Amino acid sequence: MKLKVVVHEAEGGGYWAEVPAIPGCATQGENFEELLQNLYEAIEGCLSVDVSTISISETDRLLEIAV
Repeated sequence: MKLKVVVHEAEGGGYWAEVPAIPGCATQGENFEELLQNLYEAIEGCLSVDVSTISISETDRLLEIAV
């Protein structure tokens, strides 16, 4: 899966980024390398959903797929 990321220069130095395809998914870093590392963690966290809070009936199927 490929995602587009918008990278901004922070006013106080460093960078911050947002992932438009995942509402609310954003992170920051003091330098570009730290920003990239934080982006991977932020995206993984945003895509992880605790299915225990979702109502699933007996006829529903729960799938886990790699993207």
